[in-house]
Amino acid sequence: MSRTTIKKYIHIYQTCGKSYEDILLMDDHALHVLFQEKDATEPKAKAIPERQQELEKLLPGYMKRLKKPGWTKELLYKEYCETSKNPYARSQFMSLFRKYIILSHPVAHIEHKAGDKMYVDYAGNKPRCLVDKETGEIIPPEVFVAILPCSQLTYVEAQRSQKKEDFISGCENALRFYGGTPAAIVPDNLKAAVTRHGKYESELNEDFAAFAEHHGCAVMPARVRRPKDKALVEDAVKLVYKNIYTKLEGQVFYDLESLNQAIMVALEIHNNAPMTGGRPSRRAQYEEYERDCMGKLNPIRFELKKRHTATVLNNGYFRLDKNFYTVPTKYIGSKVTLMYDSAHIHVYSQTNELITVHDRSYKIFDYVKKDEHLSKNQRQMLTFDPSEMLREAANLHPDLELYLEKVIEEKKYPEQAFKSCRGVMSLVSKVGLERLLKACRLASASGMYNYLAVAGILKNKQDELPEDEWDLQEGKDITTPEHENVRGKEYYK
Repeated sequence: MSRTTIKKYIHIYQTCGKSYEDILLMDDHALHVLFQEKDATEPKAKAIPERQQELEKLLPGYMKRLKKPGWTKELLYKEYCETSKNPYARSQFMSLFRKYIILSHPVAHIEHKAGDKMYVDYAGNKPRCLVDKETGEIIPPEVFVAILPCSQLTYVEAQRSQKKEDFISGCENALRFYGGTPAAIVPDNLKAAVTRHGKYESELNEDFAAFAEHHGCAVMPARVRRPKDKALVEDAVKLVYKNIYTKLEGQVFYDLESLNQAIMVALEIHNNAPMTGGRPSRRAQYEEYERDCMGKLNPIRFELKKRHTATVLNNGYFRLDKNFYTVPTKYIGSKVTLMYDSAHIHVYSQTNELITVHDRSYKIFDYVKKDEHLSKNQRQMLTFDPSEMLREAANLHPDLELYLEKVIEEKKYPEQAFKSCRGVMSLVSKVGLERLLKACRLASASGMYNYLAVAGILKNKQDELPEDEWDLQEGKDITTPEHENVRGKEYYK
């Protein structure tokens, strides 16, 4: 310490009028005020220039207008130049404006306690690596992100949507990942969590509130349009883009399960990597001082199920959201009760009997079927299997089986073959097996293998003619009988 400073302190002590004991009883702030008094000889603080004072009077109004759509600092600076007699240059104007904004909205530093909160949010950008295997369409999934602010241990999961059941499922999986529960969950003001937000207290979604109560957590929604309330999860989303999205580039996934497996591999690398400033990894910090502070996890998973009543349509499907699902055809026209969550649909009859269980689909206007629910005709129409129809024909007569084999060979398109064979088989109940076999033999003798040929023979009763009168010329239309009104080629000469 310099000699001059010591002399200054002694002078202040001698002239302050206080005893040595009084000075020892003073706190640090009072001592600082007493001994850091500036000399009268020291230069006074510089006066604020007049044009700066003029600008500072305008800044509160500029600040309000900057919040309105369309206004920018550039537009405000142009207006300032037009109205001020002695305006600042652009750089000085921007510097003073930024300083005013910072001083007007100071940011509080929050000390995060271990096991206190879990921040949750959805990433704004979606990875484009999930593809529909059937159509090749890209289905961008939602990406759920959770973080414990004390250790910054992060959890990431791809989901189908931001609907309530997916959001609650993401929070549930995050708690299972951490192996414990925080004192409070801090979500954004999405509808899945908050029904109506308020300045002091928000009205929570009933199902999400039930989920939080199930695990003994409080819910503290962030303020509307205040991202700094959950700045850590906002930063975590940026790190997800950097450390997880980049590792998914160039890969193609056909279901959420395989995508989440790849995300989990990248997430483990992210959580186990050392942090900046020489700090240990997120996982190490969590294991060291936060795991023991987490609450006990409820061993029973929270199950969110919705209830809906649907009517089975004439085609054996019922509708849920924008998709259709099958039940056995005996329930056509009746009402069924649906108990569903984000993954499965349980279908119950009116007597509370479980009919079937479907995996829930998220495609638009998708038809989800089970083969055992379809009628015989429906199965044959959708997946034409010649062997099944040929077995049915063989049980009636081998000649009928041989004729249907020829019909299938002649038809190039499977659905055409199915309809033609089904038409031939339907004639059994109309004319009997004996007449049908004669008609098939007659059509086969003329090389015609289709329903119209057989039906025409039966309609004209050509199968009732003696076999020696059959016209067996290959390819001749035997469905048109010879009579006096048929004109030959000589008529047109």
